Amino acid sequence: MDPREYADTLHEDLKLRKALVECPEVQGAEISDVEIIRKPQRITIVITTSRPGIIIGSKGANVEKLGARLQKLSNKKVQIKIKEIKKPEADAQLIAMNVAKQLMSRGSFRRAMKTAVSKAIQSGAQGVKIRLSGRIGGAEIARSEWMKEGRVPLHTLRSDIDYGFTTANTTFGVIGVKVWVFNGEIYDRAVKEDAGGLVRKPSKSEGVEARS
Repeated sequence: MDPREYADTLHEDLKLRKALVECPEVQGAEISDVEIIRKPQRITIVITTSRPGIIIGSKGANVEKLGARLQKLSNKKVQIKIKEIKKPEADAQLIAMNVAKQLMSRGSFRRAMKTAVSKAIQSGAQGVKIRLSGRIGGAEIARSEWMKEGRVPLHTLRSDIDYGFTTANTTFGVIGVKVWVFNGEIYDRAVKEDAGGLVRKPSKSEGVEARS
């Protein structure tokens, strides 16, 4: 990509994302992620959702309308792809959105966190951590509350950590909701070699060859 076009491309991506979440065709679809893939003559938008049927609609009618709406924001062809979430209870972004929804409904924040953590563990997650920040429960002073179950190793490169964040706009102010879900460890040879290369010290023989 031409560096001079980066700013325009970024603004177009932001417009596409904003228009997408505001479209009536996706309301209630529980979207976890939106990925925009750019090619010279085409833009592919991959929507990760737990309810793909809502976006697709009857015989694909909704997804066609959605594509037509987004096409107006770009001079390239827009293609929509749907990716289904098999275990929505263990998806970090959906967990954060669900907890925020309960906070905005004035539900108990501890019950909301406990229920979300329990469902994620039952769905196969090896560890879950939820952190709330703000005027929780209408408190005068902002504070943080968190709940954790299982292992959530955030400082290990091979850890498969899913992260989600959103905000709950309550009558007392904005509460930030952060979620970390640990799905196990990734034992990939390339990842392990790259990680080792960062901390590996050259041997004496390699040092001699480098100087020669």
